[in-house]
Amino acid sequence: MSKEIERKFLVDQNSWEKQGEALAITQGYLSIDPERTVRVRVIGQNAYITIKGKTTGITRDEFEYQVPLPDAFDMLKMAVFPPLEKIRHHIRFEGKLWEVDEFLGENRGLIMAEIELVDENEAIVKPAWVSEEVTGDKRYYNSSLAHYPYTKWE
Repeated sequence: MSKEIERKFLVDQNSWEKQGEALAITQGYLSIDPERTVRVRVIGQNAYITIKGKTTGITRDEFEYQVPLPDAFDMLKMAVFPPLEKIRHHIRFEGKLWEVDEFLGENRGLIMAEIELVDENEAIVKPAWVSEEVTGDKRYYNSSLAHYPYTKWE
């Protein structure tokens, strides 16, 4: 088991320029229970099942395992909501890896940046294109976006 310690931020679309490696991601949720989220994700020719525990602070338990691609496609058919689609950019800034997600489909128009930390109190330097922090805002959880997409917000 590993621990996921992550912060999320909105991206200022006026200063954001697409950069870094771009990966197409499709992911669906088999469970969105706050005590345990189960996600299936396809990235290119690789697929993973991930189980995440309840978030405490900005930390949660995480278990992730590679699964055969055909199995992942079958599991995506079992998702409780239509799968999310996004393009992920990996960007190195000040020695840290930032993952910037450009959401597609019903979440189009939303761009978020995530950074994984070693410690909840770890200091970070934010790139100029990073704006408001949304770490604790459940609307921005990917599992929430699958259920209540960004384009439906008022």
